[in-house]
Amino acid sequence: MAEQVPPGGWEGYERGSAGYRRVLLALLCAGVATFAQLYSVQGVLPLMAADLGLDAAQASLGVSAATLGLAVAVLPWSVVSDRWGRLRTMVVAVAAATVLGLAMPLAPGFEAVVVLRFVEGAALGGIPAVAMAYLAEEVDSRHSAVAAGTYVAGTSLGGLAGRIVAAPVGDALGWRTGTITVSVLAALAAVGFVLLAPRQRGFVRQSVRLTGPGGLLGRLRANLADAGLVVLYLQGFLLMGGFVAIYNYLGFHLGEEPFGVSQTVVSLLFLAYLSGTWSSGTAGRAAAARGRRVVLAGSGTLMLAGLLGTLVPSIPVVVAGLLLFTAGFFAAHAVASGWVPVRSRTGTAQASSLYTLFYYAGSSVLGSAGGVFYTRSGWGGAVGFVAALVVAAVVLALVVLREPRPAP
Repeated sequence: MAEQVPPGGWEGYERGSAGYRRVLLALLCAGVATFAQLYSVQGVLPLMAADLGLDAAQASLGVSAATLGLAVAVLPWSVVSDRWGRLRTMVVAVAAATVLGLAMPLAPGFEAVVVLRFVEGAALGGIPAVAMAYLAEEVDSRHSAVAAGTYVAGTSLGGLAGRIVAAPVGDALGWRTGTITVSVLAALAAVGFVLLAPRQRGFVRQSVRLTGPGGLLGRLRANLADAGLVVLYLQGFLLMGGFVAIYNYLGFHLGEEPFGVSQTVVSLLFLAYLSGTWSSGTAGRAAAARGRRVVLAGSGTLMLAGLLGTLVPSIPVVVAGLLLFTAGFFAAHAVASGWVPVRSRTGTAQASSLYTLFYYAGSSVLGSAGGVFYTRSGWGGAVGFVAALVVAAVVLALVVLREPRPAP
């Protein structure tokens, strides 16, 4: 699937070309297949907790196990992609994850669910681990910010599909049926990815040596030695951790007084993801025009405004706050993740994989930690915890990040 070319021999598909459209449509399908499976369990957490006798923090392991598996697998997947090629790696990853996703709802108990979710997440790691490197190699660098925003929009659609399908089906037929329905839809999206993705033209096979010139450890050190890249990784860690915490426990919060709504109704709030679908593409264009740093900090500020709205005991105000919070998160993620491969001087796949590692480590660690604050201090405690994470991310972006030249 990979056609090797000399470095600099391929400048990438121009925006508007057939190849450009196929790359983005293929990655949109991959994003749906990946993130629908990854977060389908989040839409049925209260149902799973009631069925298996778990509290909110315990049930959240169904989400955290998958994101932890993804986090630990992204670097190995990036190494594989340097040898196999980006496209072949993503095809293998999405196929394996789809099989595991279909098997997970058949697990006999919660312990087995957690194990299968971890392995499924590890398989899913092959998509976000190399997707941005694939974009950087196949799309003209002048359009990289816009293309990255479009890809992130696809991931938001996937996350939305997983939650909004699993919850109402789970409410009617049980959480297992809800999640297996999502896995079938993800399988169809995976087929779309395989059929649409054009053959690679910008990939050049790289060494998989651990040490020495061009070795893996050297590429990792180079990407961790850049303070700006580390701050971008921390954006993913802090913001994703806060984002998952809010969505993990929102269903529990709205199931209590004064709301007392069903999971089917709660699932409709996941339509807030559509604001992320819009904002991620918009952020990519804004970053290209105004600079990534300004848009990144502004996105974090939007998240904070949305968080405040969720504290008001009114469904319309909570919905408005969730829309702002979600739009801000996806805008920040689109800018930060798209900035990483552009800023990296060597080992772009490893740079993107490090971002993904931090991103999903934040989802696993901070997403579950939010449950401790929710259990002890209620929704206000969870919101305060997430607000602190967002403030830290915004301050880091403003203090450390710089753009010495115009964004490509």
